Amino acid sequence: MTMFDSVLIANRGEIAVRVIRTLRAMGLRSIAVFSDADADARHVREADTAVRIGPAAAAESYLSIDRLLDAARRTGAQAVHPGYGFLAENARFAAACEEAGLVFIGPPASAIDLMGDKIRAKETVSAAGVPVVPGSSGSGLSDAELADAARAIGMPVLLKPSAGGGGKGMRLVRDEAALADEIAAARREARSSFGDDTLLVERWVDRPRHIEIQVMADAHGSVVHLGERECSLQRRHQKVIEEAPSVLLDERTRAAMGEAAVAAARSCGYVGAGTIEFIVPGADPSSYYFMEMNTRLQVEHPVTELVTGVDLVELQLRVAAGEPLPFAQEDVRLTGHAVEARLCAEDASRGFLPTGGAVLALREAAGPGVRTDSGLSVGSEVGSAYDPMLAKVIAYGPDRATALRRLRGALADTVTLGVTTNAGFLRRLLAHPRVVSGDLDTGLVEQDAQSLLPDGAPAEMYAAAALLRAARGASYGRNTQAGQAGWRDPFSATDGWRLGGTPAWVPHHFRLPGEEPVTVRLRGGEVRVGDGPPVAARLVEAVDDGRAAGQGVSRADVEYAGTTHRFAVAESADGLWLGRDGDSWEPRDHDPVEAGRAGAAAGGDSLTAPMPGTVTVVKVASGDDVTAGQSLLVVEAMKMEHVISAPHAGTVTQLDVRPGSTVAMDQVLAVVTPREES
Repeated sequence: MTMFDSVLIANRGEIAVRVIRTLRAMGLRSIAVFSDADADARHVREADTAVRIGPAAAAESYLSIDRLLDAARRTGAQAVHPGYGFLAENARFAAACEEAGLVFIGPPASAIDLMGDKIRAKETVSAAGVPVVPGSSGSGLSDAELADAARAIGMPVLLKPSAGGGGKGMRLVRDEAALADEIAAARREARSSFGDDTLLVERWVDRPRHIEIQVMADAHGSVVHLGERECSLQRRHQKVIEEAPSVLLDERTRAAMGEAAVAAARSCGYVGAGTIEFIVPGADPSSYYFMEMNTRLQVEHPVTELVTGVDLVELQLRVAAGEPLPFAQEDVRLTGHAVEARLCAEDASRGFLPTGGAVLALREAAGPGVRTDSGLSVGSEVGSAYDPMLAKVIAYGPDRATALRRLRGALADTVTLGVTTNAGFLRRLLAHPRVVSGDLDTGLVEQDAQSLLPDGAPAEMYAAAALLRAARGASYGRNTQAGQAGWRDPFSATDGWRLGGTPAWVPHHFRLPGEEPVTVRLRGGEVRVGDGPPVAARLVEAVDDGRAAGQGVSRADVEYAGTTHRFAVAESADGLWLGRDGDSWEPRDHDPVEAGRAGAAAGGDSLTAPMPGTVTVVKVASGDDVTAGQSLLVVEAMKMEHVISAPHAGTVTQLDVRPGSTVAMDQVLAVVTPREES
């Protein structure tokens, strides 16, 4: 078989941009697809050809096999790269591509089907001699059967969707009384993410480490592994930091796990790039258990590329074209160390709730040993329809300490104003003593997340916002009138100037989304943030230094209490965005009078949307009596559910949404009036 010359990428965002990069390097034509929500996306602009495939809803665009195949037919594509997520592990899609005469750049449909069913996958690899995690057996278990299996295994247990991957729908259950609710929630999430709500239950390994092995197989019988990746730093069972190699494994254990991974791949007739995931007790690395196989390219593949020097996407393309692997197992060498951080649209300070918005200013990290894989550009609209991952920042070094240091610096230099991300949180996580020492487990992030959050927004940020606002409006009250040079209208002055007196404090009112309002007062060279004392502060310099590069990044240097702080700055419709060291803030202009009116109109017992998203479940009606803590609504954004509960016992006196309603952050959803008032 000869190499095809045009490839349709059945995906979006950073993975589509990543595949395009290798296609261009190989001289192959790239064909992008896009939904209405992605019409102006970066992957659309960078591809050689782009085809609209439907509206924003994934089910009518990126998950529509018919529309993807039609796009391939219309553009003359010869092959399809599925990326990861969406249909990447869908056996029907792989089979449909083959039937349409297209090369599917992935494993055979039979391997996807087998390994996509976690229950059958465990049975298959176990028969090949690969150790597996103890758990339920059989497919299609009812809620009662799942609960019985969990009790038989013993708490705690892990509920997992049989279809799909990426940690979605997984639930750790420690309390037997919570089983029914958790099973229902896991089924809902699995159905939403994968269209299949089949679950299994497994024993939970305390303080586990998540280690995966990258495998590559060709159609000529060769299967090799390219070492391991440590993926133990997770939140809600989703990876946030990955690295290669793992500090846990010695050469003997690495070789044994690699051989087990190769055996697992052979057991299903695998071809292409795949990953075998193992759960490893931290206290006994030699006791490892197969969890699942991801029959696709992994999000974290760059760390393997950096330590092996292999372009995995190029290997995928060559293997799919029928070429044999260009190396044997003994040729694989791991050199140096690489660490990757997943940049996601989420607000760590608000419980990692999904965020969104338009990218107003963008600076992506670069430099020695630093790589950024991204789907972002200035103007990119980050909505709630798709996965929250926006980009990946990867650092390489001759050793782990160097890679970690470079990645912390790269995250500090990353700017995505307009969309709140987890960059600052990840930078602090990478400095955590246990992360630095390599003492990892999958519970570390959840256990210590609170210690990695700043104690509120820094005072110097509020000072910078007020000083920038004052500078922006400095022309007001400084105009000349009737030819009187230097004349000042005392009734329009906004800088506190008084005729023949000490300047007054000039208030500037701000409110960060989800936070209480803060008043900043300026007077001469002083600033007061909230109830704090007067502090010497001034705007040293404001430079519009990034717009020429098309990134929209301005800079402001602010001296506060004798220390100069540098912020990245962008203007928004509601005020300003400020960024520093990976963190960002949106101090919106706040009108206390208008806010008081709005609050009185909505009522003090209103429940608001904690994030932009879609209402998926409404459990009450207007007029219903509810108890404190009762679940009323479910809002979903970026495949994450958030339950809205009653703040107190009372009556639902207002209900403004129904299933399917799209809501903005802080939008009023319902009002629960205390029973004595109602």
